[in-house]
Amino acid sequence: MLRWVFVMTLLLLGLPGSGGAATETWVEVRSPHFVVLTDSNEKQGRHVAGQLERMRAVFHAEFPAARVDSGSPIVVIAVKDKKGMEALEPEAYLAKGQLGVAGLFLRTPDKNYMLLRLDTQAEHPYATVYHEYTHFLVSDAAGWMPLWMNEGLAEFFQNTEIHEKDADVGRPSAADILYLRQEPLIPLKVLLAVDVRSPYYHEDWKGSIFYAESWALMHMLQYADRTLHTHNLRDYTFMVSQHVDPVTAGDRAFGDLGQVQKALQAYIARPLFLEMKVQVPFDVNEATFTATPMSLTTANAVRADFLAYNGRGKDARALLDTVLQEDPKNEPAHETMGYLEFRAGNRDGARQWYEQAMELDSKSYLARYYYASVSMMGGAMAHPEEVEASLRAAIQLNPKFAPAYDQLAMFYGMRHEKLDQAHLLNLRAAELDPGNLGYRMNTANVLQEMERYKDAIAVLKAAQGLAKSPEDVASVEERIASLEKYQAQQQQVAEANRKAATTVSSEVVAPVVLPVPKHPTEAPQGPKLVAKGVIEGVQCSEPAVIEIKVDGDGRNFALYSNNYYGIDFSAANFTPEGDIHPCTDLQGMKATVQYAATSDKTVDGQILAVMLSK
Repeated sequence: MLRWVFVMTLLLLGLPGSGGAATETWVEVRSPHFVVLTDSNEKQGRHVAGQLERMRAVFHAEFPAARVDSGSPIVVIAVKDKKGMEALEPEAYLAKGQLGVAGLFLRTPDKNYMLLRLDTQAEHPYATVYHEYTHFLVSDAAGWMPLWMNEGLAEFFQNTEIHEKDADVGRPSAADILYLRQEPLIPLKVLLAVDVRSPYYHEDWKGSIFYAESWALMHMLQYADRTLHTHNLRDYTFMVSQHVDPVTAGDRAFGDLGQVQKALQAYIARPLFLEMKVQVPFDVNEATFTATPMSLTTANAVRADFLAYNGRGKDARALLDTVLQEDPKNEPAHETMGYLEFRAGNRDGARQWYEQAMELDSKSYLARYYYASVSMMGGAMAHPEEVEASLRAAIQLNPKFAPAYDQLAMFYGMRHEKLDQAHLLNLRAAELDPGNLGYRMNTANVLQEMERYKDAIAVLKAAQGLAKSPEDVASVEERIASLEKYQAQQQQVAEANRKAATTVSSEVVAPVVLPVPKHPTEAPQGPKLVAKGVIEGVQCSEPAVIEIKVDGDGRNFALYSNNYYGIDFSAANFTPEGDIHPCTDLQGMKATVQYAATSDKTVDGQILAVMLSK
């Protein structure tokens, strides 16, 4: 969960224009694992990159088995002052009277951005960045790591102080200590069991005590292991990684939790908290980083992309208009325009921008990925062979980019073809990004298409720990319940058929079979068709069959799918609150439904995609 750290300065409204004064200069500094863009100077850019490389090394030294890199590079925008920060930070912080942020980490499935303000005087100006960067680094363990431990580690590392040859970690936040001394602690048996459904994680007051106490427990355990040369925290980590219940693992690793609670209370009351020195043989030489002057147009293209992903689409468009006027062949600007059109529900417009981006840069894996993804939505997949080729090219250009593997698996699943390949692609995506719940859900979709219901259930149960919200938890549980019910029906039929094979009074009992779906499941053939109107008469049945009617202008369409998890759902002019649940959320909604004709002439066809609107 994201927590902002604020700098105590009043914020004035600032909007991004064409980039400011004509004398504005930018430089790009590339280190082995970061790309830093700054409007300050080369020395500052090298220093920022060096500090981040050292932070990465600190974490790697503490957790040598953790994977500290991903398929998407981390781009750091380091602005020199308040004005540059205001031009890019979230819109919510532009209101009068709000406090300015010193830094933030913006992570999406395909982009990783850091935003830093260089002139801040706060005690720990980049605490938010280090907090979220820690979450990024432990994301592989999200499936099994208890929530208190995940947040406790992020809190523990967020105030890290980096020096030339070592680092201080675990430095406390005075506000957290004061809060812990004033409020009653959460019982440890409750704290260790907190998950995303717990009010301790979501309610403001309880959330605050959860964060602070998670830090205190992590600090106490780290301090004890380091000073007493024990390995209780390591033992606990191993047990929960083997899916031992977090409370049981705590009893075994830490001892009686009642006594640990008393020790924690005393630890919080102590007058002094010591940060812990980490000796790291930093192999960081800032002089070896490459530094390149960057034109204002190129810098604005990056800033516009950040604005687009940060929810400031209007400001991003204004900046992009300037970029494209000055450089009509700017490939990143075309990509960002495609993203903005996609977010606005203009699928055809987005597809055109991405197609132009591919023509401008044949090496852009993102342009190829986006082009294919948009082409699969809303009735635009006129040339499926181009979609498949684009996704395979994206994988070839960046073999560590998990979204391309997942999207290609979805492509095969939607077309009910090459399902064995689709499953392998699912597995590769999950391997590259183990903390992504969507990849596990899509794996279950393909297994269901293959009628491997037992395996689909196993994948979903293993993915439950990846849920980040109560809505995610409910969605996974709903899927599991549906498949388990259908699997139980299959087992009952198998048992009935076994008994029916015997003879009773010389009469053979006819075997029982599961009712076949009312309509066939067929690979889409021929043109993709579109029905526009209001969805009515939604009916669902096991295991994932849905039938709908689309009340169009002068015509009604009867459509179905035997696996509604394989339908591509999207929203054109609004943002859904959580996942779309086909059986409960579609009734009465305006929609554009893409479908394919089937051999069953009692209906109009099979549903491929649904784009909702208000």
